[in-house]
Amino acid sequence: MKKLITKTLLLIIGILLFPSFLLGTRLKDIVDIEGVRGVPLVGYGLVVGLKGTGDGDQTKFTVQSVVNLLERFGIRVPKEQVKLKNVAAVMVTAYLPPYTPSGQRIDVTVSALGDAKSLQGGTLLLTPLMSPDGQLMALAQGPISVGGFAVQAPGAQVQVGHPTVGKIPGGAIVERTYVGNPLNLHSKLTLSLRTEDFSTASQVASSINDYLKGKYAKALDGRNIELTIPSAYKDRVVELLGELGKLEILPDSPAKVVIDERTGTVVIGEKVRISKVAVAHGTLSVEVREFPEVVQPYPFSPGETVVVPRTEIRPKEEKARVVILEEGATLGELVRALNAVGATARELIAILQAIKAAGALHAELIII
Repeated sequence: MKKLITKTLLLIIGILLFPSFLLGTRLKDIVDIEGVRGVPLVGYGLVVGLKGTGDGDQTKFTVQSVVNLLERFGIRVPKEQVKLKNVAAVMVTAYLPPYTPSGQRIDVTVSALGDAKSLQGGTLLLTPLMSPDGQLMALAQGPISVGGFAVQAPGAQVQVGHPTVGKIPGGAIVERTYVGNPLNLHSKLTLSLRTEDFSTASQVASSINDYLKGKYAKALDGRNIELTIPSAYKDRVVELLGELGKLEILPDSPAKVVIDERTGTVVIGEKVRISKVAVAHGTLSVEVREFPEVVQPYPFSPGETVVVPRTEIRPKEEKARVVILEEGATLGELVRALNAVGATARELIAILQAIKAAGALHAELIII
């Protein structure tokens, strides 16, 4: 009993001291299989039943589409006499996953194409969805769910979300299966990393070989790993991929600092390191204040009352705060140092760019 307790304690201590064992990522979450992919679908359709929020008369293609639709039902109406407010032309998009059998339902997204104000309450008429090569893959139809609304009155308008874009859950029926790449017909497959990295590619190949107890996988480059199907898994490739997908991998990634100047967002990767550098940060602000002064003329004089502007300018420069970052400083030390100088998000961007220009930031600086 004491031995069992001792082993349990050692296991708990090991987990606490070496948490990296719990940080593994499943292989299926970081790779794609070459040839196994879905296909995007697109179609042009009409949404009816809108409450005066459809396309205006200036949207000529909506009028033409309605005229063509009515002619298919044997109703002939001159295009000049068609006045629409409850109809909107839309583009319908969807994604057809691989191996989806005919008869299954997939979600579709409906987006206004003309000047419609809202698709709320509308119903999409039967719309064929085509693949990029022009094949009919699915048929879409149904009521639209809009995640927003727009209310307009004379002199005021309120809009929440995007009322001109909606979804139809299960709104399309698959007519043709997109087979993609039949897996069981291949003796070799290529696994592609979603993020290119030579270390991760080598680790994936080693993990697969250790699991299969043989040299069946080899890294071709920083993204692709070639897998030779073992004879024991012939005609059982799906089973093999299911087993390999559960392998735990510790993905590596290059050191990167990503900056979004539009929003002031800065993302610093875990592997970022810097050389020893001193950072001084201070700001200069200029305050301009106006003190208008009213000057009255002397009594019984022909003068006029005037307003004389008086401007006061006060430059103010904050004392620079200097911090020293030692050689090989980690992400945590870098963040603590930048917080110490009181840098805002915008100032943080300038500091990182300056450190990079000085050659002390050992990471790829990406500005988006």
